[in-house]
Amino acid sequence: PVAVFGCRPRVAGGVCFLEERVVLHAAGAGCLRLHLEHKWHNFISGTEKSRGVQALAVSPNRRFLAVSEVTGEQPVLAVYELKAERARRRKVLASDELPARQVVSLAFSPNSQFLAAATAPPEGHLVWWLWEKPQLAASVRVPAAGDGPCQVSFNPQDNTQVCITGNGFFKLFKYSEGYLKQMNLQRGEPENYMCHAWLSEEEVICGTDTGKLSLFETGDLHWETSLEYRKPPKEVKEDTKTKEYESGLAFEDYGSQQHSLPQISAIAAYSKGFACSPSPGVVLLFEKNEEKEGYDESQEVWLPQDLFSTEPKKSTRQDITCICFSPSEEMMVVSTNKNQLYMFTMFSSKLIREKTSYFAYMNFPLHSNSITGLDMCSWKPTLATCSLDRSVRIWNYKTNTLELCKEYQDEAYTVSLHPTGLFCLVGFSDKLRFISLLYEDMYVFKEFAVKKCRECSFSNGGHLFAAVNGNVIQIYSSITFENVTNLKGHTGKVHAIKWSADDTKIVSCDTHGAVYEWNLLTGKKESECVRKTCIYSSISLTYDAKITFAVGSDQTLKEISESSIQHEVPAYDVVYTTVAVSRSGRMIFVGTSLGTIRAMKYPLSLKKDFKEYQAHAGAVTKMTVTNDDQFLLTASEDGCVFIWKVHDKEGGGLKEEQELQYAEEVLIMRSDIDEKNQAILDLQICLKDLQTESDYELRLKDMYCEGKIKALEENFTQEIDSLKTKYQV
Repeated sequence: PVAVFGCRPRVAGGVCFLEERVVLHAAGAGCLRLHLEHKWHNFISGTEKSRGVQALAVSPNRRFLAVSEVTGEQPVLAVYELKAERARRRKVLASDELPARQVVSLAFSPNSQFLAAATAPPEGHLVWWLWEKPQLAASVRVPAAGDGPCQVSFNPQDNTQVCITGNGFFKLFKYSEGYLKQMNLQRGEPENYMCHAWLSEEEVICGTDTGKLSLFETGDLHWETSLEYRKPPKEVKEDTKTKEYESGLAFEDYGSQQHSLPQISAIAAYSKGFACSPSPGVVLLFEKNEEKEGYDESQEVWLPQDLFSTEPKKSTRQDITCICFSPSEEMMVVSTNKNQLYMFTMFSSKLIREKTSYFAYMNFPLHSNSITGLDMCSWKPTLATCSLDRSVRIWNYKTNTLELCKEYQDEAYTVSLHPTGLFCLVGFSDKLRFISLLYEDMYVFKEFAVKKCRECSFSNGGHLFAAVNGNVIQIYSSITFENVTNLKGHTGKVHAIKWSADDTKIVSCDTHGAVYEWNLLTGKKESECVRKTCIYSSISLTYDAKITFAVGSDQTLKEISESSIQHEVPAYDVVYTTVAVSRSGRMIFVGTSLGTIRAMKYPLSLKKDFKEYQAHAGAVTKMTVTNDDQFLLTASEDGCVFIWKVHDKEGGGLKEEQELQYAEEVLIMRSDIDEKNQAILDLQICLKDLQTESDYELRLKDMYCEGKIKALEENFTQEIDSLKTKYQV
């Protein structure tokens, strides 16, 4: 993959810095390294059959990455070496003495030789690995009072001391000669510790689920404070009426208990103190108080409100799951439970610090729910996605940026981009909408009464589009918007439609196992191929439209031509969810229900002859190959979009000379241009006024100075004269 747009939520230690400008976070079924300025992406895929990352840790020398993965059979713990180009898997840690349990938290020792892992409660263990050899050095059972997050970390100065917290326990262990000895006694009521961080070699700060911060020094309670639930700064200022209404909304969203109780969900230390998050959407920075013991709050940092969203206030209410600082501590990056990553630039001086500040998106907002539609166009290097998070987004896969994003009132099920890339069709749960993609906005140009449209597609020439309405395919003109013809004959719901390259035929498939080929000039079926037992989910056509490839619920890839199934290739225990054929017809790509991508060569062989790539953590929902056969785009239920570079071994890549020239044009509303022109005019007038004013002031100054000079000159000449007369006398 050359780029990945997406982030996996709820990963322990889910985001960390590798260098000042390089961030690593979990995405899909692996991890992603990305550069904040140069925007390059580097994907580290998980082990085989990986379903995604549960916990990760980077060693203090930033050379190794430990990853705990969820897989089909049993959990995997692996260590990777982070080289410049590609990360390489060094060791997979497993031991016969310990049953494999899901590791929920990981930590490297300061010298990067030991790895401590905490496994999931209720059978919680603290496991100590000498990972280079892979040898299990020690393990101890840590009983928990109940469910809840569990975290493990090393003393920053001591390679043998480790701290582990969880529901009802806070324990320090020291390792010596194959055993872990507990070093502290717990006094007082056990609490549910959500997270902790080392502030120095003796001090550990812990946060609980009731908003209490406790500072332990060598295992004894030293200082504590309780934090309140914070409301976003805008809400506090608003008058009480809206406030009551809002908290009412919040109660519906969250259940009444959570709204009022602070919960410290994440904590991280830096040189001056620590940062923690007591309630959704905010991070507080604390600094050490020099005069008296303890720490004082110095700053609040809030998540920003989404301007493109229908409910902008909602975005400020995400739980923050992980906080990390860059090596120079100039930047703080946080991840949230809604798959988003935000960053904040830290101020060192006290002069410019405000009490409340705001995060910015680390790159751009990402999808937070399953992606249902994906399409690309021929004029521009852009792709459109729509998702159950009710948003439609336009991405650029050459620059790895998000160009447009807008959230709507209803869930979006399908999207199709016009070949020019200036318009798109989106099927929502209530209507099908034809949308103009403006320079900075999306404008709904026309609506069609097609409810729950699950599939729509522009023709390759862009003059027609097809929309699925139940089991009827409606063909509309995209110039006059009239319903040209309806294709009737399917008995089940239509799941996929594809246009032939010359736009004279449409091939469609449905839930009752039928694949039909339609002639658009007559509006009649030309050929059909029915297999009652298979629920088809996706089809793809070769460029000359002679061969159709179809996948469905019966775990095979079918090659259909001349109204009959020519070949069936078994999928080996997974369900194929999508299929795409390259324009050259030599490569066939299929996506599976496990999130992997398989690449096969044409003609198909019945043996197990394919390459499988680890990619997504959920089923692949859509895939498409770009017109120049250079990239494969895939989208999945995990909310990630992957962009793959396609290397065709036999045909070689495209020659550089044939590379497409992309269009630069954009659409803009006349009213927007008028507004901008008006603003320019106003500013020009303003500038003129200021110029004349400053000229006038300068003239006044000049006159004043000239007057002064004259007076001085007169004074001096008089004195000279008087002195002359004196001397002459």
